[in-house]
Amino acid sequence: MRLFVSVDLPDALADALGDVQDELADASGLNFVDPEQTHVTLKFLGDVPEAREEAVGDALGTAVEAADVEPFDATFEGLGVFPSLDYISVVWLGVGDGSAELTALHEAVERVYVEELGFEREDHEFTPHVTLARMEHAGGKDLVQDVVRERHPEVGTARVSEVRLTESTLTPDGPNYETVRVVRL
Repeated sequence: MRLFVSVDLPDALADALGDVQDELADASGLNFVDPEQTHVTLKFLGDVPEAREEAVGDALGTAVEAADVEPFDATFEGLGVFPSLDYISVVWLGVGDGSAELTALHEAVERVYVEELGFEREDHEFTPHVTLARMEHAGGKDLVQDVVRERHPEVGTARVSEVRLTESTLTPDGPNYETVRVVRL
């Protein structure tokens, strides 16, 4: 099973996320994420044997407890790209308020999964974000660069009160997500 740890955005923000994506709709080469499946990934675990599912779920509870983060409000605003504006592979929506709490959750999840279960440590600095699109080719790079430089959309605020362990099944129509475990803050 292919697993990741996330904070999901509520469906109430899907229309506003779609509006931001619409600003990029003419950019050739972008593959958009379904606004109703958006989330902040705290850690991608990859393929995990089903025999480890319970231990992986239990570790999430340990990590959330260790983070000692109470429910909080997160604002979703601003645009960015990975790895850089010169070479774009991902277009994302940032996090304003709530980024410190999301970072604390990420750090606790990272620590528990790496130290206790032997998962690989992330090889890049954590930036709380919501992936809006992946760039498959640079045909629309100029438009993406312009929108990212000139726009600072404010999508909205969401109450964060839980972290999810999610299974991702890849299909020709895009990924299907199924929640495996929910841990409340």
